[in-house]
Amino acid sequence: MVSSLRKVQIVDGHCERSEGFHSLKGHKVDIYRTIIVVLLSVFIGTGCDNSNEPEEDNTWNLVFTFRHCIQGNPLAFDTLLYTNATGNTYLVSEIQYFISDVTLYKPDGSTFMIDDQKEIHYVDTDIQETRTWEVFEKIPAGYYDSVSFTFGISEEKNLSGMFVNPPESYMFWPESLGGGYHYMKLNGKWLEPGQTTVTTPFNCHLGIGQIYYSYPDSITDFIHNDFRVSLPGSDFTITKGQKTEITLTMSVDEWFTDPHDYDFNVWGSYTMQNQEAMQQLTENGHNVFSALIE
Repeated sequence: MVSSLRKVQIVDGHCERSEGFHSLKGHKVDIYRTIIVVLLSVFIGTGCDNSNEPEEDNTWNLVFTFRHCIQGNPLAFDTLLYTNATGNTYLVSEIQYFISDVTLYKPDGSTFMIDDQKEIHYVDTDIQETRTWEVFEKIPAGYYDSVSFTFGISEEKNLSGMFVNPPESYMFWPESLGGGYHYMKLNGKWLEPGQTTVTTPFNCHLGIGQIYYSYPDSITDFIHNDFRVSLPGSDFTITKGQKTEITLTMSVDEWFTDPHDYDFNVWGSYTMQNQEAMQQLTENGHNVFSALIE
C-alpha cells in the first residue's frame, strides 16, 4: 500500500502533490508561525520591560527675575532724580550683588534649599543675562508658602578664589580685610551741601567688616554682614510641566532708611573698613526685597 504522503498525480504532464501532502505542509507552517510569534513575544516583552525605568518625574523648573526700583518705579541710572530721608540728592550708576542659599518652605515645616550648580547667584545691573536666573536644579512639585535667601554669601561659603572668572571675580574682598567677596556694590553720586551740579562719588559696599584696635592696621575681629531675607507674600505652587517665575524687586531707596536714615554727609564716600556704616546698611536691608509670583 502506498502511503498518502508519497501519492502524486499527473496533471497535464506535471507532477502535483496530493491533498495528504498539502495537509502536512500546512501543519508545519503553522508550527513555524507559532514558534516565530512566541520568539517575537519574548523579544518584545524583554525590550519593553518597565521594571527598571525611573519613576515618573514629579519636579519642575523655577525662574527668578531681578528688578530694581525706587519708590515703586524702575530705577533710572545716572540721573540726579532721587532724595533720601536725610535730604541727600543722589543718583545710582550700578549695582552688583550676590544672593545664595535660597530656601523654599512648605506649610508642614519642611524645606527645600536650592543646591544648584550655581547656588550662589550674581546680579549685575549692567549685565542683562544676570538679571534672570533659571534654576538648573528641578524643584519638587507642590505648594510652598514662602521663600527666603541669604543676601551676600554665608561665612562658611565665602571663600577667596572660588570665582576665577569675571564678572564674579571682580567682586573679591581684600584678604587683609577678611577675604572672600563683596556681598554688594551700590555705586553712585550725591550732592554735598551747597552743591547743585558738582557731584561726589559714593561706594556703598557690603562685605566682611572689621573691629580695629588701632585703625587702619590693627584688626582684632571680623564681622560677617551677610543676612537672611524673608519674603512676605511669596507663596507659590510648582506645577509639573510649567515654569514658575518669581520676580524679586530690590527697592534701592530702602537701603537708606528704616530703621536708620543713612546720610552720605555723615558716612562719606566709602563704607569699606567702616563697620558702623555697613551695619546701618545691613539693618536697613530687611525690607529691601519683595516678591511677585507669576
